[in-house]
Amino acid sequence: MKLTFTAIDFETATGYHPCSVGIVTVENGIIVDEFVTLIKPHNNEYNPYTIRVHGIHPSDTINARTFLEVFPEIKKRLQNRVVVAHNESFDRNVLSKTMAFYGLNYEDLNIGFRWECTVKIYKSIGLKPATLSECCRVMQIELNHHEALSDARACAQLYLLR
Repeated sequence: MKLTFTAIDFETATGYHPCSVGIVTVENGIIVDEFVTLIKPHNNEYNPYTIRVHGIHPSDTINARTFLEVFPEIKKRLQNRVVVAHNESFDRNVLSKTMAFYGLNYEDLNIGFRWECTVKIYKSIGLKPATLSECCRVMQIELNHHEALSDARACAQLYLLR
């Protein structure tokens, strides 16, 4: 069992354009760093549905840093690490597609094209549905759902408990 990893969660404004990221770094089973920031999405555009999900509005990100400005913080936390996400294909696609949009090379992160996935882990042990909120309820993990840092922290805790 790998107890050194990084958990990540993105909230998106439209499609794969992130408006927030939460990253939790775990070393030897202990959370040693937490990072969260708002991100100004491309053209600061939002889908009304995503606003209803996470409650982040264009007015919240109008003066936020862009993905390119935030990327050095993301890179230093992810590069050469085992990466964990609750629905890894979603968060991995947000990262890889946003990097491509801004002309950044995903392969430079050296994190692989499949991450560890707590949805798959908890489904495999019979938890249905294996949503983040349900996994946290069953495992008694505090969660402020759709707040990026809370989601990333909960994912890290779920991964540690597997």
